[in-house]
Order: sequence, then C-alpha cells, then structure tokens
Amino acid sequence: MTAAITSRLEESTDALLRFAMRADAVFCGLAGVAGLPLAGWLAELSGTTTTTEYAMAAFFIGYGVVVFVLATLPKVATAGTVVIAANLLYTAAAVGIVVTDAWTLTTAGVVLTLATGIYTLAFAELQYLGLRRLRRSTA
Repeated sequence: MTAAITSRLEESTDALLRFAMRADAVFCGLAGVAGLPLAGWLAELSGTTTTTEYAMAAFFIGYGVVVFVLATLPKVATAGTVVIAANLLYTAAAVGIVVTDAWTLTTAGVVLTLATGIYTLAFAELQYLGLRRLRRSTA
C-alpha cells in the first residue's frame, strides 16, 4: 500500500502544488472557525470591531472552501496561479492596513495582521514552488 502511494506521488508533478493549496485551505478554514467564537476577544485585543472579526472569520472559511475545491480540479495550474495571486494580494493588503493605520490597530493587532501577511506570503511561495515544478515537468 505504501509503495503504491509513494510511486503515485513521485509520478505526480502537481503533488506539491495540490498539497500546498489543500494545506492553505485547511489552515484558513480552521482559523475562520476558531475566529467565530473568539470574535469579541480578538476585536478587543486587536483594536478592530466585532463585525470586522466576524467578517474576517467568514472570509477565511469561504476562502478555505474555495481553495480546497480548486485543489481538486483535474488541471490545477491555472487555479494555483489564482491562489498564489490571492495570497500575494492578501499579504499586500495586510501590510497596507498596518502602514496606513486604516483600522487603528493596537500593537497586538499590528502583530496579528502582519503575521497573517507572513502566513499568506509563505504559502504563496510554497504554491509557487509547486507551480514551477509542475511547469518544468510539462515543458
């Protein structure tokens, strides 16, 4: 059984990209689910509003579901490119929110916001490596 799975993964050129997309989806979804009951506490801690925290939790859940579905497509290169772009856009938005002081965050809010930006940047990099591997193998 292990040999069959291992050989399938070695033959699959899109395995890293699919793995990175699925991991990103699961972590985002879990963060959203965890954020729902903690919205009031997170708002107080970060300097945002409860509404903002509920909206972010819902966004994380929705994004997680969409990315997980995209990772199941037969051809994942285009979907991977879209997810990479979305992660980079989120990273830029997180930095922009901190730099412009758009939400007047507390110190903890700045740290949490930048941490989410680092998270999305790290996953964008991992997904990009998977996309490069996929494109090299099909070229």
